[in-house]
Amino acid sequence: MEKLYLIIFFIFGSVMGSFYHVLATRLSKNQSIVTPASHCEKCNHQLKWYELIPIVSYLIQGGKCRSCQSKLNVSYILMEICTGILFAVCYHKFNFSLQLIVALIFASSLIIIIISDIEYMIILDEVLIFAVFGIIIIDIFDIGLYDTAIRVLYGVGAFATMLLVKKIGDVVFKQESLGGGDIKLMFMIGLVIGYPMAVCNIFFATFIAFPIALFLLITKKDNIIPFGPFLSMAAIILYIWGITFSDIINYILT
Repeated sequence: MEKLYLIIFFIFGSVMGSFYHVLATRLSKNQSIVTPASHCEKCNHQLKWYELIPIVSYLIQGGKCRSCQSKLNVSYILMEICTGILFAVCYHKFNFSLQLIVALIFASSLIIIIISDIEYMIILDEVLIFAVFGIIIIDIFDIGLYDTAIRVLYGVGAFATMLLVKKIGDVVFKQESLGGGDIKLMFMIGLVIGYPMAVCNIFFATFIAFPIALFLLITKKDNIIPFGPFLSMAAIILYIWGITFSDIINYILT
């Protein structure tokens, strides 16, 4: 049964990943998430149901629109696969529990943020607000009001730390170093993984971002690189792997 559940969660995650891509795109453009129906951005061909099967449709169509043969953005299939894997991993780690719901909300919001920030340089407030309130409500039922309040304080600490990093960065680089969305994102990350780990998340995200940012700066001469995707990727890794602050300290000292 365990393998069956993993497959079910992977399929469910891939379906949601497809939806998240549409959600991130339309919300970033201030468009309705209901209408118009899914369509090709190049020729406006309205997609049939068999063109909307996650992963499968993309592969069968060779990554092209059936109508105009224009290439589809590879980010569609990447997000479907990544979200499918992430949902399956969340189930494997938390099984059927309230914390599984927290994990799915957390992972889903980070996936949407990765898409919107990479493609449109926007971290959507709607996504953060929905995720934060959803996580807090579930935590109240799961771990109680007191422990939930502690987690909220962790979020505030992460928010304040990121705000301090921004202020220092603004002075050092003599320009805006971080967007407001990155600071708000850290509240949610601190809420879920805790305050000490939220600080580690900032360093880990910087470590992931440095080689990629250096490559982009050299090849594209672009000095505006979103940090939200790196914060999100680091948070996913630390959360899913269950790395704690004491684990990091023990690793450093040994």
